[in-house]
Amino acid sequence: MLKIKNTGAKIVVNDFAEHEITYAFHDIDGTHSLIREWPPVMSICLFDVIQNGLSDDFDSEENEKRLINLAGKEPHPETDRFCVESAGLSALTQMEWAIRRAVEDGKISVDCDKEKNSEIIKRIWNGEEQFDGFGEKKEMLDMLTEKTPRLFKLYEKVLNGYCRDKNLADAIKNPDKYRVGGSMEFMKFLHGNGVKNYFVTGAVVEKGMGMWEEVVGLGYPIGKGEIAEDIIGSTWTEKLPKEVIMKHLREKLGIDGKNILVVGDGRAEILAGAEMGAVTVSRLPESAKEQRALHKKLGTNIIVEDYNNEEFKKLFSK
Repeated sequence: MLKIKNTGAKIVVNDFAEHEITYAFHDIDGTHSLIREWPPVMSICLFDVIQNGLSDDFDSEENEKRLINLAGKEPHPETDRFCVESAGLSALTQMEWAIRRAVEDGKISVDCDKEKNSEIIKRIWNGEEQFDGFGEKKEMLDMLTEKTPRLFKLYEKVLNGYCRDKNLADAIKNPDKYRVGGSMEFMKFLHGNGVKNYFVTGAVVEKGMGMWEEVVGLGYPIGKGEIAEDIIGSTWTEKLPKEVIMKHLREKLGIDGKNILVVGDGRAEILAGAEMGAVTVSRLPESAKEQRALHKKLGTNIIVEDYNNEEFKKLFSK
């Protein structure tokens, strides 16, 4: 039986009672894995949409190569900030935001209610993902249904070409280089004390490919009784917010939120964890002042730079 309690350490930013932990839901990117240097890639992809709209062949191989060459070259204040603040949202929602911004700026022409579109843009920035009750026009919804998955796939291709493929190849040889400090030891500690670990991601999960391949490449076995029981993720076409994924997983497992440890670096998983009554751990660098302030406001209990923190280790007892 593993317990976690507030010791009064500085890393505890919101009080919590003693909890028995039987399950842990972990984000992957930025929380345990450093393979995907995704912010500059997403920023240029979203910036390009807002500036230029979407041509019929926007997801061509030629455009993919152009975006790979542009990624990380120049600052783009709006999209750079959006990527930081929207971390944890499903990638489809992040793509949708850029398309809606292009509509708002007149770079994409479609019959829509402009006021509703602008309101949804604001809501996405504030962490919302589901807008079924807005009663938007069919033309707008059809355009989003067709364009958003294509933009998502383009982004993944640009990410692969910019860093993911070469970093994965290196990570298989040098996994420690691409793991957050103390990550493997922390996962093994939880597993060794009877906690069942699940990875939860906004990326698409296909066995033997993509995020699955990255997790295994970093040395985390996946399967019943392994360090990680499973990876639960999104799809290319269906928007699956972390809160929905985590809620369904909790219901499937038949567990109480108070017995779950939620670990992440994005607003979505931290807010979802706080709302289900879990103990939440935000993995954020010391330099990420704004993100740390945001996570504290969202209700995270603990903020650490990595899992080697001695105060963090002392929160757990058997």
